[in-house]
Amino acid sequence: MRFGLVLFTSDRGITPAAAAAAGEKLGFASFYVPEHTHIPVKREAAHPMTGDASLPDDRYARTLDPWVSLSMAAAVTSTIRLGTAVAIPVEHDPITLAKSIASLDHLSGGRVNLGVGFGWNTDELADHGVPSARRRTMLREYLEAMRSLWRDEEAQYEGEFVNFGASWAWPKPAQGAGVPVLVGAAGTEKNFAWIVRSADGWISTPGESDIEARVVKLQQLWREAGRAGEPEIVVLDFKPNAARLDRWRELGVSEVVYGMPDKSEAEVLAYLDRLAGKLFTPAVTGHSSA
Repeated sequence: MRFGLVLFTSDRGITPAAAAAAGEKLGFASFYVPEHTHIPVKREAAHPMTGDASLPDDRYARTLDPWVSLSMAAAVTSTIRLGTAVAIPVEHDPITLAKSIASLDHLSGGRVNLGVGFGWNTDELADHGVPSARRRTMLREYLEAMRSLWRDEEAQYEGEFVNFGASWAWPKPAQGAGVPVLVGAAGTEKNFAWIVRSADGWISTPGESDIEARVVKLQQLWREAGRAGEPEIVVLDFKPNAARLDRWRELGVSEVVYGMPDKSEAEVLAYLDRLAGKLFTPAVTGHSSA
C-alpha cells in the first residue's frame, strides 16, 4: 500500500512544484491536485460537505489549473506519480484535453493518473453547457473518446456529445496501457457500477464512512463483471492510524492520500516532515528495519 499527497492548489502558499518535489524526496508515491474552472457566485448546487450553497474553503474559487500545476511538478520530479483528485473533463473539449494529458504523460515518463469527478457543482457545469442530468453519460463518452485518441493510430468516435472522424493524434501516453482513470465519488453501488464499466478504480470522498464495506463491495462488483486484476482504490485519510492502515492494507486498498494544510511553504514542508515520520516507519509500512 502506497502513500500519497493532495494539494488543494491556490494562488497563495506552497506551489505545486515545491510540494511535489518535497513529497518525492520524503518517499511519497503520488501527488494530486483538484480542478474548478470557476465558482459561480449564485448557486443552487449544495456542496457535499456543507449540505448547502456555502463552501468549506475559499480555495474553491482560487484553484490553479491542474495540468499547468502538474507540468510544473513534473519538471522538478522524476518518480512521484502525478494525478488529479479530481478533474472535471466535461468542462473541456475532449480532443484538446486528451492532447494535454497525453503530452504530460509523455514528458513525465508515464507518471499520470487521471482522477475524474461527475461534478457536484452543477452551476459550474451549466456555464460550460453541461446538462446536469446527462453528465455521467457525457463523462463516459469523453473517456471513451480520449482513450481512442491515446490508443489508436487513427482515432475516431461517434456519440451523443463527442463526434470526430478518423484522426491522427500524437503523442500517445508513455504508459502502454493508457492513462489510468480513477473516479472520485461517494462509495455507492451506483457509482461503483459506473466505475466497473468505465474506469480503473475509485478515489474516496473526504470524510467517507465505512471504508471497509465499500472496498469489499467494489471488489465484489469488479469480479462479478469479469474485470481482470483488482480495482485501484485510493482512500483520502486525515490522520495516520497504524491499526486502521493495517486493515486497509489487508483489504486491498492501493493507496492512502493525505492533504496539505493551507499554510506557508515553510509550514507545509514541516508538516510533510512530520507526516513522513509517522508513515514511513516499520509499524506502519509493515517492514522490519532488520
